[in-house]
Amino acid sequence: MRSRTTFTSTDDEREFYLVSARIELAGVEALELMRSALDEMFVGDDIAIRRITGYLYRLVKVMHRLRELLLEVKRGCDPQVFFYEIRPWLMGEDSQTGRKWIFEGIEEDPTLSVPEELSGPSAGQSSLIHALDIFLGVDTSVHGEDVTMQDPEATARQHKSFLQRMQLYMPRYHRAFLTHLSKNTSQLRDLVFSASNGSLPGLSFEYAELSRQDSAALVEAYNAAVTSLKEFRDAHMIIVALYIIGPARHVRSSVSKVLVDTSISESNCMKGTGGTNLVCFLKGVRDQTREALIS
Repeated sequence: MRSRTTFTSTDDEREFYLVSARIELAGVEALELMRSALDEMFVGDDIAIRRITGYLYRLVKVMHRLRELLLEVKRGCDPQVFFYEIRPWLMGEDSQTGRKWIFEGIEEDPTLSVPEELSGPSAGQSSLIHALDIFLGVDTSVHGEDVTMQDPEATARQHKSFLQRMQLYMPRYHRAFLTHLSKNTSQLRDLVFSASNGSLPGLSFEYAELSRQDSAALVEAYNAAVTSLKEFRDAHMIIVALYIIGPARHVRSSVSKVLVDTSISESNCMKGTGGTNLVCFLKGVRDQTREALIS
């Protein structure tokens, strides 16, 4: 694969896009495992439980591969090149305080209106990551644009969920898939909860002893999958620290001394391209993932 169209004509920008593409391609296996697990949940016998356990462990391996691919961005994309040359092209209107986008000719078509909200490209627009969250029952909907750990619920009432908003930037069929998935996968987490309580619905009494072993294995596999998703988000925070937070701190220390490019100001350098309060949002989603573990 290669990137044919870029803003900066740098190899760094090309590699930045290719890392995302590799992650999406590797994630196809995760989607297949989700489908297989859902099929087994309709069966619900002891053999199905064992198969779901196996699928979850295979999902862990896929997540580890996704994490490796994410961290490989460091090989071909320099943080300084990304922050100063590439990132300004990716900034949405809602991540640039005081700067409005102008749409020439929009007034000539009465059916069109100026968009009220325009986010730049973000990892939150990946249908794959949303699918993993939904499949594992990791509820990230309370995390809005400016979530604080002090009062996340109040913030969520004031702001639309960032992740829900990002779905508006996905292809229509991707959104339809996520909606379908959300209506059919709550039973996975319910199944694991039942297993953690020592009971599995649908199994006959003669399998009671076997089901206790299967129950423990299922809970362990589910927690391993959630942990691998949390580790993927840990890696994302490492990349954010290296490519955004570090350079942004340098900007803040210099902004009072030199005139910085207007696309990189002190007020917006700690926001994500999607307009989120970057650090608070990522920490919140990561912590929410960890809290999905079942004891």
